[in-house]
Amino acid sequence: MSDVHVTSEKILDAATSTGAGDDFRSPSERSFQAVGFTTAGSGSATVKIQVSNDNQNWIDLGTISLTLSTTVATDGFASSAAWAFVRANLTAISGTGASVSVWMGF
Repeated sequence: MSDVHVTSEKILDAATSTGAGDDFRSPSERSFQAVGFTTAGSGSATVKIQVSNDNQNWIDLGTISLTLSTTVATDGFASSAAWAFVRANLTAISGTGASVSVWMGF
């Protein structure tokens, strides 16, 4: 068993409408996990993980698409590319009481 410890930080907290979250300093080895659900019926959400070296001009590192329901949906990806800043941008969300959070592990 190794002594490697992974830390996580919530980079988008229970978002219910589209828009970019706060920017965070980006470690070079990290993973991203989006988690979402609805309070009734079905829905969907799209989250773009965006990166920047100047904290002004953002590019898409990856996209996470979720099919939402009253059961929690989750998906994610990992990246080892070095960027100075990272943020989660909820670009689409639908469904009754739909909510999405994004975690970054590093």
